Amino acid sequence: MALKGKKILLAISGGIAAYKMNYLVRDFIKNGADVKVILTPSAENFVSKVTLSTLSKNPVFSDFYDENGTWNSHVELGLWADVLVIAPCTANTLSKMVHGICDNLVIATYLSAKCPVFIAPAMDLDMYAHPSTLENLEKAEKFGHHIIPAEFGELASGLVGQGRLAENETILQKIEEFFAASHPKTLEGKTVLITAGPTYEAIDPVRFIGNHSSGKMGFSIAEEAEKRGAKVILISGPTAQKTSNKNIEIHKITSAKEMFDEVFKYFENTDIAIMSAAVADYTPKFVAKEKIKKSEAEFTIELVKNPDILKTMGEKKSHQFLVGFALETQNEEENAKGKLEKKNLDMIVLNSLKDEGAGFQKDTNKIKILTKTEQKEFSLKSKENVAKDILNFVEEKFNKS
Repeated sequence: MALKGKKILLAISGGIAAYKMNYLVRDFIKNGADVKVILTPSAENFVSKVTLSTLSKNPVFSDFYDENGTWNSHVELGLWADVLVIAPCTANTLSKMVHGICDNLVIATYLSAKCPVFIAPAMDLDMYAHPSTLENLEKAEKFGHHIIPAEFGELASGLVGQGRLAENETILQKIEEFFAASHPKTLEGKTVLITAGPTYEAIDPVRFIGNHSSGKMGFSIAEEAEKRGAKVILISGPTAQKTSNKNIEIHKITSAKEMFDEVFKYFENTDIAIMSAAVADYTPKFVAKEKIKKSEAEFTIELVKNPDILKTMGEKKSHQFLVGFALETQNEEENAKGKLEKKNLDMIVLNSLKDEGAGFQKDTNKIKILTKTEQKEFSLKSKENVAKDILNFVEEKFNKS
């Protein structure tokens, strides 16, 4: 999804088409964007702050100060956004934008914004066709802004002509296309195999041995690899994580043995394998067919080793670039280097449970990347940004190999 994780600032000006923005905010959110909304004073005649705040899950501002006298910083809003969308953009707001008439929060934010600006004008057909409007749209385009032209259709005045706000689907598509085009296809033509999440090793039909892996890291890597143009095969253990990206080929498994079998269906034709799953090292030797009843004071489970997926991949690899993960609690670097060597990896991603904000179930991670000849440490970041760091490093080494 091109909008996933993107920060969209929607500025609504006072036109009748403003009511459609409730649905546009909902569509942005459904596509994974983080949305904030600001209004011109006249826009409040057409839309409700409460509705827009509920849909966006963020406060909505229309003035420089809130009811408690706290300043709503137009500078922070402008710097926060990845993209500023002004929709509907009235003739009045458009004129103020291109001439720098800064008399409300929307214009002040626009003048402070460092991000790309999309303008979706909406007004009656005579206003839209007026030379002053056409000149202002031309000026805005010369500023480097993206114009989403008004469409032909029935207008609030009862007239029919050009001036109708572009459909929400069109606005959404234009912004998605912008983000997709701004993401270089550095992995186009490559197949990337990724594992994610835990494995569950059955004790009986009810109980299992597992771990706390959420799969967030693996899914983030899969999303980022797809954005870079790769064919992505994601093999996931039991997890609540989902992807709506139809270009990611996802295979669900439960146990380590199932993951082993699934991995080697695809490994031969893989260019890059990133094994972020937390695979159980051991599995019960015997699995009870019925639920084990609580009867004895003590209960012993005999465990046997699971097949070592990563080690087997290291033994079988020919052209593949192989990436492992190491989550450690002690002697972190020593253990990671040992795993790198023993399993014939090209690189290993190390994180420690001792680092606050890193590890299972978190939305952030703090990693070190090690190869046989170098080591690079990264600060605490969102897992989406960690995925970018990992793939940047992989690409650099893969392209040299």
